[in-house]
Amino acid sequence: MKTILCYGDSLTWGYNPAGPGRHSFEDRWPSVLQAELGGEARVIAEGLNGRTTVFDDFAASADRNGARVLPTLLMSHAPLDLVIIMLGTNDMKPFICGQAFGAKQGMQRLVDIVRCHDYPMDAPAPKVLIVSPPPACETDEPDFAALFDSARTESSKLAKLYDALASETDAGFFDAGRVARTSPLDGVHLDADNTGSIGRGLAPVVRDMLGL
Repeated sequence: MKTILCYGDSLTWGYNPAGPGRHSFEDRWPSVLQAELGGEARVIAEGLNGRTTVFDDFAASADRNGARVLPTLLMSHAPLDLVIIMLGTNDMKPFICGQAFGAKQGMQRLVDIVRCHDYPMDAPAPKVLIVSPPPACETDEPDFAALFDSARTESSKLAKLYDALASETDAGFFDAGRVARTSPLDGVHLDADNTGSIGRGLAPVVRDMLGL
């Protein structure tokens, strides 16, 4: 059986914009992906609200820097066959980075970490699948509208940047914006149908990458 690590933020955690709360376990996209793979893979969900690619958020109550936490998770879940990384939305916060290009640079660092990590028991480095999150949309929710003001423009650039990065680094790529739309309730999160669509959309890509 293959082992897949899904590394992401609140979209992977399953944040429900209607709550606020958390989608049921079976509705979150990593759970849907595992169901779609029909028992051929174990899918590990490692989502954290507010996680960035490589940037610090000193206003947060836990370490949101994805580059700092990733090596520990690579060790604790090894051996791994595939790491799926869907990050970048929180990089768009104006006090974090605010630019899609910064998220692309951060994503490149995460790919390098996966590829160059010193895995236990001489395990080989897993394959990497880069996922661009669905772009942010307009919302009337005042806090999210202010927090992700730049995201409404910058997040739409992520798919093109991540696609180019995947080609440069020989990683897989999936544009989640092709199958899912963010909710206007807060402009950045997904309802249950849309988060499930990501899991279903990823399934054939994962099958191809892992030869399932």
